[in-house]
Amino acid sequence: MSLDQTLAQPVIDTDRFQLRPLRRSDQGLIELYAGDKRVACMTGAIPHPYPPGAAEAYIARAQAPDRTEDIWAIDGQRMDAPELMGVIALKRMDRNQSEIGYWVAPAFWNTGLASDAVQALVEANPMQNATMFATVFQDNVASARVLVNCGFDYIGDAEVFCIARQATVPTWTYLKKLD
Repeated sequence: MSLDQTLAQPVIDTDRFQLRPLRRSDQGLIELYAGDKRVACMTGAIPHPYPPGAAEAYIARAQAPDRTEDIWAIDGQRMDAPELMGVIALKRMDRNQSEIGYWVAPAFWNTGLASDAVQALVEANPMQNATMFATVFQDNVASARVLVNCGFDYIGDAEVFCIARQATVPTWTYLKKLD
């Protein structure tokens, strides 16, 4: 698939939750969770404080027909949990590769939710990729553990600018071969 092709984004069902495309009704929970400094500081792209209109723009970007990233809500309604407990995304890269990224609301930390969401997305492999990459901040050991538990291999160190921290942060990069 070329970077300018976008297929319909599938819904991925698990026993615990559903990964589904973002919808406008997710705006309030995205604002709440992404506005939490603990979440923003563990991502490169979420600013803190979270500005008005950012969640609306994020959802619009996720729904755009020419998007280069598919973003799913981790929807827990089937287990009487909130309709958005976090998000997980695949960003298209060249050479049949993608980069996985995710965040989970602090109320669901240490529950296995991130591991289950990453594993579900890897198993579904909706972009039919040969390889998935992921990057985590070196001070986010829990996210590194999620990737290792899902079969990702450490491949090196790098660094990325974190908007919320207003600083360059050292990262670990991971790779999962799917073919």
